[in-house]
Amino acid sequence: MTMNAHRFPAVSRLLHWLMAAMILAMLFIGIGMVASLADYHWLLSLHRPLGVAILILVAVRLVNRLIHPAPALPADMPPILRLAAHGSHVLLYALMFAVPLVGWAMLSAGGYPIVLYGALELPPILPQNDMVFAWLRTAHTALALALFATFLAHLAAALMHALVFRDGVFQSMASVGRADDAPPSPRR
Repeated sequence: MTMNAHRFPAVSRLLHWLMAAMILAMLFIGIGMVASLADYHWLLSLHRPLGVAILILVAVRLVNRLIHPAPALPADMPPILRLAAHGSHVLLYALMFAVPLVGWAMLSAGGYPIVLYGALELPPILPQNDMVFAWLRTAHTALALALFATFLAHLAAALMHALVFRDGVFQSMASVGRADDAPPSPRR
């Protein structure tokens, strides 16, 4: 698999869309946990291993991104939009790491096991401390909301590139065919 100047490699696209679906599902599961006492334990049993999977995949994705950098942004993109694009990606990666790590630390401080499946559990990363648990619970919620807001801003920017700018930025991540060598569509 070679990197094309106009498109992300297939592995990068697969990781992007898989993580987008997982993060969106995780955010709705988290909202459901807060809203439904009847389904809380069932949703929690999904939330914990999905959070660990996201943490692992974001590490894989970061390594993949370092090996396969993003295609160049359009030359005529204004500097402020370039800065926003780079800054939002840094923020997305930071939040994708921070939310599950803070969740893991929160559960550790609360003395709750992080059951992945059956008897398989993650070790605690903090000693039990009720004050730290309370603080981390608030932080986990705030970071998850920040991730959701950043996710929505990222989606809005992607739609702007696809529907308004038509500059090939959206197609570099969204295309699935064999058009690896096709240049981005011209701006209209």
